[in-house]
Amino acid sequence: MLVLVAPGQGAQTPGFLTPWLELPGAADRLAAWSDAIGLDLAHYGTQADADAIRDTAVAQPLLVAAGLLSASALGDVAPGAVAGHSVGEITAAAFAGVLDEATALKLVRTRGLAMAEAAAITETGMSALLGGDPEVTVPHLEKLGLTPANVNGAGQIVAAGTLEELAALEADKPEGVRRVVPLKVAGAFHTRHMAPAVAKLEEAAKELAPADPTVAYVSNKDGKAVASGAEVVSRLVGQVANPVRWDLCMETFKELGVTALIEVCPGGTLTGIAKRALPGVKTLALKTPDDLDAARALIAETAAAATA
Repeated sequence: MLVLVAPGQGAQTPGFLTPWLELPGAADRLAAWSDAIGLDLAHYGTQADADAIRDTAVAQPLLVAAGLLSASALGDVAPGAVAGHSVGEITAAAFAGVLDEATALKLVRTRGLAMAEAAAITETGMSALLGGDPEVTVPHLEKLGLTPANVNGAGQIVAAGTLEELAALEADKPEGVRRVVPLKVAGAFHTRHMAPAVAKLEEAAKELAPADPTVAYVSNKDGKAVASGAEVVSRLVGQVANPVRWDLCMETFKELGVTALIEVCPGGTLTGIAKRALPGVKTLALKTPDDLDAARALIAETAAAATA
């Protein structure tokens, strides 16, 4: 069984879309999406520097567009399940047929702008903690006033809060944590600091007409597979100010019997976690179009095994 996953903010790097725009039709699709949301995605994905694409209002639409472009380049793929990390959940909602591509891009544009506005109220950020025991790390973070915003599994938790709180974490790491790595994001996402963005997304969600997922849609909220399109959208709204439980998503992958995982562009983060947390599951990250042949081979192999 194949699961298709989409990364979250921080996965973007300068120029990462350049080789993808050489694929037939890709530049035209990106141009149409850019016109629809009022953002030059081709410029930001090929020419902009790291600071420009760190901007939440830019990074989020860019990541969803990249995920949709790279997934379509795979051709006819029918995953048994889909999931996304943070903003990648909107990409996954498009994979599952809950939202069409244009609607997904418009929603993520609203999300990015709303979260950027919320992040501007107080200087906040996020840092990844490598190593340690969650039972020790989480109370330590809470003692410092920080939120365990992403519980990713495989020994990784992402802390979020004010810059002062994150500086205190650098000086006072939880026992067992090897490193604290600041992330390329511009706010404390999935925390109380994002409450103003939730209100704006609630308004935007009223205009949507979501369809029910055509495949298992595994939610960040609790790792549950959600069968209702309306419930998927409700969770997309609420997750902005609540922790991402990617560890629970991976537990569900195990229960579903997932044997292969493909991470769409800009892949790497989620496959890295899966290699540690899902032994025996074959993983592949779509970083450039050079990875497409291997991905198609993995898809064919998984489909053949399912029918054997």
